[in-house]
Amino acid sequence: MLDNLLLGFSVALTFSNLLYAFIGVFVGNLIGVLPGIGALAAIAMLLPITYGLDPTGSLMMLAGIYYGTSFGGATTSILLNIPGTVSHAVVCLDGHPLAKKGRAGPAIFMAMFASFLGVSIGTLFMTAFSPWLAQVAFSFGPAEYFSLMAMGLLAASTLSSGSAVRAIAAVVIGLIFGCVGTDPNSGVWRFTFDLPDLADGVPLVALALAFFGVSDVLATAGLLPSQAREKTAITKGQVRPTRQDMKDSAGAMARGSLLGAFIGAIPGMGGALAAFISYATEKNVSKNPAQFG
Repeated sequence: MLDNLLLGFSVALTFSNLLYAFIGVFVGNLIGVLPGIGALAAIAMLLPITYGLDPTGSLMMLAGIYYGTSFGGATTSILLNIPGTVSHAVVCLDGHPLAKKGRAGPAIFMAMFASFLGVSIGTLFMTAFSPWLAQVAFSFGPAEYFSLMAMGLLAASTLSSGSAVRAIAAVVIGLIFGCVGTDPNSGVWRFTFDLPDLADGVPLVALALAFFGVSDVLATAGLLPSQAREKTAITKGQVRPTRQDMKDSAGAMARGSLLGAFIGAIPGMGGALAAFISYATEKNVSKNPAQFG
């Protein structure tokens, strides 16, 4: 395994391949800040530009597009309170309030660093423990999938700082929205009101934009222009995080990376579930849970 890794690094760390990866990450970030366009859609659109490259450079550019797009959604979540993807909805809860306090720079930097650390740890885990992780993933049946999804829903309900009843009610409303669309077993349309646009279900990105972006617009609609600017202004501050920021975030990044690596190895589990479970975990282990949100 080590010989294969050394061979891989010797090929990947050439100037041309690193340049392809840089271009992929740069383009991926530009697309990632556009709400509704995920990593898979970005790769599908930009796949033709890699046809003329050698296989290694092509794969590195596509990987750069994937990871750049996956991170780019955090930028709009922090600066505009509009999640680029569903998994970035959690970033809005603390990222945007930090931006309003003049800490947008450190928030974006920490999101980028945590993303890089999580990808690195996840890749190392997949390299070292792929056979074992595959056995664990294949051992998951309906009961295990249901339990994991139930845990994700419970984790989502713990994000609320108010009444637990309202938080659970929000989860139930989400489940009702999730029933809209085509039944995967029978192919019957459910609760679509005969609208073809709802045959694929309610778009999660549209819901995220409605609950985060539109709510901000409505919150400032009745204010005077000067009041609206004051309410939504992103104050300038230092860009780099402090040593204390790095120290406070080290444990959270390590736990989130491990949770993401494990959940990501299970077929059918996405980044949104990992993000909500990670956030709920940090809120439960924190000595000051009131600071979240």
